[in-house]
Amino acid sequence: MENTDILISGAGIAGPALAYWLRRHGFRPTVVERAPGPRPGGQAVDLRGAGRTVIERMGLMDRARALCVEQRGIALVDRRGRHTARMPVELFGGEGIVSEIEILRGDLADLLQEATDGVEYLYDDTVTALAEDADGVTVHFENSPARRFHLVIGADGLHSVVRRLAFDPEQDHYRPLGGYHCWFTVHDPALARSLDSWFLMYNAPGGLVAAARPGRLPGEVKASLGLRCDPLALDRRDTAAQRRLLAARFAGAGWEVDRLLSRMATTEDFAFDSFGQIHLDRYSRGRTALLGDAGYSPSPLTGLGTSLALVGAYLLAGELAAAAGDFTTAYARYEELMRPYVARAQELPPGGVQGYAPNSALMIRLRAASMRWMGRWPLRSILAAQFAKAGDIALPDYPLPARAA
Repeated sequence: MENTDILISGAGIAGPALAYWLRRHGFRPTVVERAPGPRPGGQAVDLRGAGRTVIERMGLMDRARALCVEQRGIALVDRRGRHTARMPVELFGGEGIVSEIEILRGDLADLLQEATDGVEYLYDDTVTALAEDADGVTVHFENSPARRFHLVIGADGLHSVVRRLAFDPEQDHYRPLGGYHCWFTVHDPALARSLDSWFLMYNAPGGLVAAARPGRLPGEVKASLGLRCDPLALDRRDTAAQRRLLAARFAGAGWEVDRLLSRMATTEDFAFDSFGQIHLDRYSRGRTALLGDAGYSPSPLTGLGTSLALVGAYLLAGELAAAAGDFTTAYARYEELMRPYVARAQELPPGGVQGYAPNSALMIRLRAASMRWMGRWPLRSILAAQFAKAGDIALPDYPLPARAA
């Protein structure tokens, strides 16, 4: 391989996972991240199916298990907090809505970054322009001097800067699913105790959803609010306007919603986004390729975004190594392997956004009734197929060079 310098945009899950495998295969990855440092906290993500296999092949499973958030399962509650339906974590062999291995997104990102010891990270920066020629790509940054790289990989999420620069405007590839959600962390020991280690979800008429689940630290609660609605004219960077919208929509909705709204007003890790998917005809263009949510976001409704990120990172690095850096061959093979897996992962669970956020009191009662039947035929087989998608790929074995002593 003549030039092994590869730039990865994004230090979430996909970026560090790719950096790990590229370095193991003898490449020199550099990761650029807009945030000023590693992003702490975040909601719990699942390690399931082939994504779990990738973590095992990285030798990180024991450490991942040690960081797990203990949860008994998911339960629906009414406005007075009474459980109306439950799905224990063991119901689908640890691969249900709440999986056996749930880890906070920030903890998983930290774990992956620690495994990339020796990789260069450029924090508080982002890509502003890409100039490709026959020998490589000149990358311009917001804060750092321009640099040359052999390849550029966009692992920078749903609103990928690299995708916008190297492909087409976001609206050409983004498919809204009809709703929005936010997530944030609160410190509330009393609320944390009331969860009793359950992930509690509350539906209110009008397509409103509030949820609270245990964090990893004492008294910590991971909260989220979701709403079903048409596209909103909101600047995705204007968090003050987003908080005002949610406060207006959810005020007086019942259960612990007002309590969560009061905490949301001052939380430091508030994040808000739409439910949407990315659909591309190709995952690469020239020397630039896309990975994870940047290339094929399935939306949080599927619970498979982490699996796609980890599997995609493993395959992309492995194919680049197998092709000795011939990116044209490697990118084609990466897409060939990933596209069927992506297609399955992007299939929404029964009901889609409507099932997640039903509009009427009647549909909310029907949702609770369907969850009570999830462990029985025929719903059990339908849901088992949905959860099994995470394992719907056979991962190749890519030879790795011996580690330096």
